[in-house]
Amino acid sequence: MLRSLLLSLALTMTAGAATAAAPEEAAMAGLPHVAFPAPHRVASGRLQAGDIATLKRAGIRQVIDLSLDSETPGFDEAAAVRTAGIGYHNLPIRGAGDLTRARVAQFDRLLRDAGNQLTLVHCASGNRVGAMIALRAALTGGRSGEAALAEGRRWGLTSLEPAVRERLQAWAGNGSDAAALPAR
Repeated sequence: MLRSLLLSLALTMTAGAATAAAPEEAAMAGLPHVAFPAPHRVASGRLQAGDIATLKRAGIRQVIDLSLDSETPGFDEAAAVRTAGIGYHNLPIRGAGDLTRARVAQFDRLLRDAGNQLTLVHCASGNRVGAMIALRAALTGGRSGEAALAEGRRWGLTSLEPAVRERLQAWAGNGSDAAALPAR
């Protein structure tokens, strides 16, 4: 009987926790390519001016934008996000050429600085987000290449996968991954 009571209590608590996350996910469901791959983290594609109020209502506290300003010439995302009282950081990733250890270190720092704040990480489609997450998973998280790629795919990695795979193989070949970035 005690075992049944404990199981029932555990299921009720689990259902309650799942329901608690649903409102913010539901609020952001209309964002392009949206994913909720980790606690306190949301990944998406390009933001539009009308999305900023949605982010505010959903409780987003930080935005990490991996796109170039030139990708949205008619929309000043930084100004709109900051005006809404949300922190904003831009780390432009143009493509495969910007998938460097230095950029991954900057990206890692931004995510660590965000802490447990609800943070949106985005680019145009989520592809660059997934690429940076995969490289970070290998370099800071010690994940194998395949595990890092799988994590990147959860965040939106698509067409940059061959470039990410190439970097993971090259970086693993020089044996200096452990010292590449600060430990979490």
